[in-house]
Amino acid sequence: MKPDYVKFTLRIESELFEKFRFIADAHARSANRELETAIKQYVSEYEKENGEIGKSTK
Repeated sequence: MKPDYVKFTLRIESELFEKFRFIADAHARSANRELETAIKQYVSEYEKENGEIGKSTK
């Protein structure tokens, strides 16, 4: 089963985005994939400290 993807718009300062793109390129990833990887890591660390977040949690 394919994951359910959500599209959203992100507003970010140009300089910060350029630095982020540099990091994504260094990891041979698109900016989208780099952001997804960073968010997954952030959520994982949060869940380690606070317990698993349920699917219905908002």
